Amino acid sequence: MYGLIAKITAIDGKRDALSSILIEGLREMPGNLSYIVANDAANANDLWITEVWVDQAAHQNSLSLSSVQKAIKVARPLMAGMVRIAETRPVGGEGL
Repeated sequence: MYGLIAKITAIDGKRDALSSILIEGLREMPGNLSYIVANDAANANDLWITEVWVDQAAHQNSLSLSSVQKAIKVARPLMAGMVRIAETRPVGGEGL
């Protein structure tokens, strides 16, 4: 398995709109086992994205899906920044 953890910072007051776009636009991605969007508890503009894929190729292939491309295009103006925190190798757990 292949995992990613990222932090996205929304522009002021747009975190909820941004999270909705990410949740709606990134459904039904082949090879995706988990895609979690979470609000940061301490910062009103930050989102945490935790992804699990069958492998790195499935993640890379998802970036070319029309639904993902559309979500990126709509979401980008609401983003103040994005940091890839870590690549992981999930070994299992509830929901996987």
